[in-house]
Amino acid sequence: MNVGNLAHPAEEVAPKLLGAILTHETPEGTVSITITETEAYSGTADPASHAYRGRTPRNAVMFGPAGHLYVYRSHGLHWCANIVTGADGIASAVLIRAGRVIEGEDLARKRRGGTVESPRLARGPGNFCQALGITAEHNGTDLLTGASVTLSEGEPVPAALIRVGPRVGVSRAHDWQHRFYLAGDPTVSAYRLSPRAQPPAGA
Repeated sequence: MNVGNLAHPAEEVAPKLLGAILTHETPEGTVSITITETEAYSGTADPASHAYRGRTPRNAVMFGPAGHLYVYRSHGLHWCANIVTGADGIASAVLIRAGRVIEGEDLARKRRGGTVESPRLARGPGNFCQALGITAEHNGTDLLTGASVTLSEGEPVPAALIRVGPRVGVSRAHDWQHRFYLAGDPTVSAYRLSPRAQPPAGA
């Protein structure tokens, strides 16, 4: 996709981010990861979104502009990275769930643990951030202006390889078909229904 054209709803951008590359340059070295799994979160219209109840200091980055990084702590355990999409002022973001390390694998493994197998280095949103070296300090980073964390185009992904399914581990709107991933790719995380999942509206 044209990574400079992110000002569209998250559910439209999420599948197009498959194959795109996130790169983080640090004094330790550079790590680049090709995105293989994403999830769309549609802001105030989405019960599973951090922005569902409106703007707060925590979720302010989600309201735009597009192309910035929204980073949050999940369950107090690990960082999660989202790429802000949509029109400025309207909350919308794509969670990066998994990827394949294509540069800096030794550094990514050092961050994750020396015995982690290659396909698992960036499998799952927390592992993705750990391998890439993303923390709270990167919240709000503009991915398109040449900062230390950047988003770039990768090899085009054939539409036949893209799969769609329900989101992983969320308790509300878990049945929404807003998860996108590459079929058969070993870096993609396993589907897991949240034990707190609520019945779909009207069920």
